[in-house]
Formats: sequence, structure tokens, C-alpha cells
Amino acid sequence: MKYDRNRIEFLREKALYPQISYDEFYYYFHKRMLQNEGETYLLRYADALNVAFSSASVVIDDQELIVGKLTWNGLSEEQKAEWKEMKTFVFAHAGTMFGQDSHMAIDYDLLLSQGVLGIIAKIDAYRDDLDLTNVGDIEKDEFYSSCKKCLEGVIFFSERYAEEAKRLAECCDNSVRIAELQEIAANCSRVPAHPAVTFYEAVQSVHFLTLCLSNKPLRYSDLQYQIGHPDRFLLSYFEKDLREGRLTREKAQTVLDCLGIITNHRVRSGISSGYMVGGREKDGNVVSNELTRMLLSVIDHVRLVYPAVGLCCCEDTPEEDFALASQLLQKGYSHPAIFNDDIITKGLLSYGVSEEEAHSYIHSNCVEITPVGASNAWVASPYTNLVQVLLDVMNKEYTSTEEVIQAFLAQLAKSIRGNFISQNQQRIERRFTSVDPLLSCFVHDCLENGVDIEHGGAKYNWIMPSFVGISNLVDSLMTIDSLLINQKRFTFKEFKSILEQNFEGYENERRYIQNRIEKYGNDSDKADSYVKRITEWIAVECEKYTTIFQNGRLIPSLFCWVMHEWFGQETGASPDGRLAGFPLGDGSGPAQGREKNGPTASILSCTKWDHTKFIGGIAVNLKFTTNLFREKEDKLTSLIKTFLTRGGFELQINVINNETLLEAQKHPENFSDLVVRIGGYSDYFVRLTPAMQAEVIQRTEHCL
Repeated sequence: MKYDRNRIEFLREKALYPQISYDEFYYYFHKRMLQNEGETYLLRYADALNVAFSSASVVIDDQELIVGKLTWNGLSEEQKAEWKEMKTFVFAHAGTMFGQDSHMAIDYDLLLSQGVLGIIAKIDAYRDDLDLTNVGDIEKDEFYSSCKKCLEGVIFFSERYAEEAKRLAECCDNSVRIAELQEIAANCSRVPAHPAVTFYEAVQSVHFLTLCLSNKPLRYSDLQYQIGHPDRFLLSYFEKDLREGRLTREKAQTVLDCLGIITNHRVRSGISSGYMVGGREKDGNVVSNELTRMLLSVIDHVRLVYPAVGLCCCEDTPEEDFALASQLLQKGYSHPAIFNDDIITKGLLSYGVSEEEAHSYIHSNCVEITPVGASNAWVASPYTNLVQVLLDVMNKEYTSTEEVIQAFLAQLAKSIRGNFISQNQQRIERRFTSVDPLLSCFVHDCLENGVDIEHGGAKYNWIMPSFVGISNLVDSLMTIDSLLINQKRFTFKEFKSILEQNFEGYENERRYIQNRIEKYGNDSDKADSYVKRITEWIAVECEKYTTIFQNGRLIPSLFCWVMHEWFGQETGASPDGRLAGFPLGDGSGPAQGREKNGPTASILSCTKWDHTKFIGGIAVNLKFTTNLFREKEDKLTSLIKTFLTRGGFELQINVINNETLLEAQKHPENFSDLVVRIGGYSDYFVRLTPAMQAEVIQRTEHCL
């Protein structure tokens, strides 16, 4: 099979506007759940999930090679009306809407090596060892029974896909497509039930199980599981199939591209799902192989918002991997994001993660780092508006900047404590309102201990608050230090009044703040020292707290997803000259448009403080114009390496002209697949809110 560019172009066009709906699956689940009132909650859940897998529509579209997607089209009009009436009641009583889900990658090595039937056999062995005269073992037996029931539903769902592929083959008059459908049927008959034997089977198994996990009926929300490090767990299948003549590189690339495309049918735009490549194995050897580069090339072939790809870079990452990443970024794709494998590994080790697991992590949504196959982390829980915390303490007169900082830190300490108490209480409540036996089968140590993931079964149960607006905060402190403390132009009361008036009548003062006072991102030692001090304080403060579950740490982050826009909308004008309603800074780098001394100075500022403890995620955005970018790949690579060498955690790059963005605002129909980096993730520019579009446009355009 040759590489099929026409197929990929056809499928990517359909994936630009996918129809994703959980409604049909949830209808069958909750209808069954309400019928089984006599059984325990956990067993009712497992039975209802099994029924939903037995009832939900199977969909195989033309030219697909990797199959499995969500739909609502299988419901009749009568069933749709019934679900509409049922939905309000169901989600008011059947589950909980707080907390987090799916910010993880499961143990795909376990899935591929043992298959679902192998995991069922493991469950049976655990059950055989139980003493059912013991109350605790009775509870474990119920858990294991529910796990097995869910897994059996997954197998039946896959078998139904096999039957559908056979049916389509019988109706097809194209010999090439008939052969493809027959191969799809063979794959779905074998995996994920059995261990994968071929590369194609392995890819299908990974996607299908991930799809099944993405239906969480007690949480009516978008789920965004990542698929780990496929250049590791797929490599042996790839190499074996090549040796034995079952696979060509062209077919392998086509299959990987189809995996990337169907991810866009599993996860809505506006969040994130993908995989990581590169990094180091547990033995310290660098991961760099043919699959690494093929998985990076998916970005170029698919050109969609997903897969969200992270390249894990370390000291030994080969030049060809850096070169390919630079080439992709220069094409304006916004992927891959560049992650510092050495810094992340060091940070994970500092939080008690084992050496082996510290080399196996995932960017669990945007940039949040969680150990693969072993975690139930609540990321960005919650987001904290640092600018608002500062505004809240500007209600009195201060005689020094140090007094302001101390008041700010005291207020932030109260916020961290209050948020921790709230999140921990929610963890406790989730034990009584939510279960997920299917997911528990693929996350250590749930099966090992006989404990559901929602009840603390995972090995790592972190809560990861994210602090938004660090650049605005620091620039505001610089303004306070200059205008109010040193120059004494205004009292705090007078300046607070100016802010409340949104600088109306004080435009000259605002221009002075914007243009004359040093800002974070310009290699200013004073501004950068504030970032260092505040981040060090946050890391130490978070270490004071532990949650109710094992390895339940409070681990900080400094990224924002879209919260910099949401917080900006509700936050008044700030001392840094930002007007009321405008988004806060877009990550942990400088605020929009404030980098005046070029990209190198920006990187120097962003790496003067220790990123190691912020495993919850750090996002540094750089934006380059395409006008002067041609033939400067080496300079971009050099810039990336400087960031990494200086201890930078994560770097994401947009290469795009503002002229293009402005044209896209005028004629969005011509730019439907224009993807830009936001605050840790990528999204289609024309689908952003006007405020977010303005924020992206206002970011500094660098040249090389």
C-alpha cells in the first residue's frame, strides 16, 4: 500500500467539523441504570455500561482505516424526546459535575500485551484470592465483578464494529475498499479483546479502548484522554511487521495519519488530545526512532487542531528531531510543543515519583504533567486569578513595595488554603457519587488493591492548582514600585480610583506605564526577580498540603488554557496598564505585546526562575512573523535549545503574520483550518471569541 494522500485529505476535510455527541450512549446507559434499582450502585453502573456498549450505534465512514466514533444518530425521534426529558433528572441525581477527569494516559503497554481478555483473567485471579467472609474482600469482589462486566462490554462493542465492517464489505463494489473493510473486520474481531499482533491491530486497539473510556456517563463532560508515547509502545510491532513483510512504511504512515484524524472525532476543539514522542527511557537511553519522526509528520499531513503533539527534548535528542520540529513550526502548524524532558523528570522525582515512572509521563491536556498509567490528577484545580488577589489588597496605603508583596502573599496563602479545602472536600464527595471501573482496569494500582479510581485507587492522586496572570502581576508590582512608592505620583487610594475608572482621563499615565516602566520578558533583572520570588513562594506554600488519597500532593502550575480570557473579562483594569475586560497574560511568559527586546531576551526572562516544581504545567508562548523567517531554521533550533539549556519547562511557537490573522477575521470562511497556540493548547483561530482573537493578534511578533 502506497501512502494515500488523497484519502488523508478526504478524511481531514470531514474532521474539520466533526459531529461528536455522547447523547446516544448516555441515553442507553441511564435508561438501564434507572431500571436496575435493586442492585448496588457499582453493579448497576457496570451493567448499564455494558448495555450501552451493546446498544450504541457503530459508525464506519468511507475511507476510514481506524474506526470507532461517537454519534447520536442512532436514536429515534421518540428516544431523543425521551432523553431530553430524562437528562435533566439524570444529571441532577446520578453523578457529580465537579472535579476533573481524563487528564492522563492509561497503561497502553498493558492493553497491547495482554488484551482485554488477559486483564479479565487477571481480575479472575484476584477474585480467586479473596476471602468472601471478610467485608473488605466482599467490596473488592463487587469492584472486580463490575470491572469484568465493563470489559466484556468493550469486547462486544468491538465485535459489533467487526460485524458492521463485514456488512459494508458485502455491500461494496470496490475491490480495494472490500479488502480494507475485511481487514478492519479482522482487526476488530481480535482487538482490543486479544493482545495485538500487528502494528495495524495495535493502533486500532489503542484508539478503540480510548474511545470507550471517553464515555463517562456520570460526568456529562468532554473527556480528553491522551494516548501516551506511541513511538515507544508501537515500535516493536512496527519493526516486526517491516521485517516480516506485513507492513510498508507508507501504510504505517497512512494508519498513523488516520489515528490523528479520528482523534478529532473523539475530542471537540477547544480542549486538547494527542501524544508525546521523544524523551528518555527508564534506562536513560534517548527515544528517537523512525516512529518518532513519522508521528511528528502526522502534524504536517493532518493539519488539524489534533493530535496535540509534544516533543520531549533532552540533552541527547538528535539534531534531525530538532530539525523536523523546527520545519513543522515554521510551516505555522503550532505543533509540536517543546517539552524539557530533563526538567520534567527532575520535577517528578522531587515529588516522589519512581525513576521508571518519571521517564513515562504525559502532557495530560495542555501542559499538565502526570505519570502514565498511574495517576488520577485533578489539573487546574482550581485556577487562581493572581491579578485579582493583588487588586484585593490595594485597599490601603503602603510605604514600601515589600509591604505590598507581603500583603499579596498573605492573601494568596488564604486563597490557596481555601481552594485546597474545597478541592479536598470534593474528592471526598466524589467517592460517594462516582465510579469508573473500566478506567480502573488500566490505571495502577486500582486492580492491584481492588479500589476504584474514584475512591483513591490510583497510585498518584494530585491536585494541581494553576496560577494565572503572573506577568500582569509582576508588571503591576513594577508599576507600583515606580509610580506609587518611588515617584509618589499617586496615593494607593488615588491609583485604585484610576483603575476603577479604567484609566479614563488618564491615558497619558497609562502610556507611561506601558512604555516607560520595565516589564517582564525583556531581560530586566528587577522584574524577573519578582517572578522568581513569587514562584518560589507558591511552590513552598503548596508543599504544605496533602489530600485524602495516597500520594495526594498539591502541585502548582502556571498555565491558563482559556482562563486568561475568562478572568480578564471579570477583572477590572490592573496597575500594569491592562484595561478592564482584556485577557490576562497567556501563560507563564510575558504579557501580550510587552516583549520589546526580542525573543532571546524573552527567553532569558522566562528561565531566570526554577521551573522544576511546576509539574502542573508551564506554558511559554513565542510568536514569529513569517516575513523574515525563511531559511532561518538553525536560528529557531538554537533558540529552542537555549530555552531548554536554561531550564525552560515548555515552549510553544506560533509562526504567523498578523496580516493573516486580520484577514481571517474578515473572511473566516477562507481560514477554517487556521490553527494557533492559545494558553497551553491549540485551537482554530476563527472559532475563538473576538476577545481571544484580539489577544492572539496583540502578542509580540518576533523576527529571526
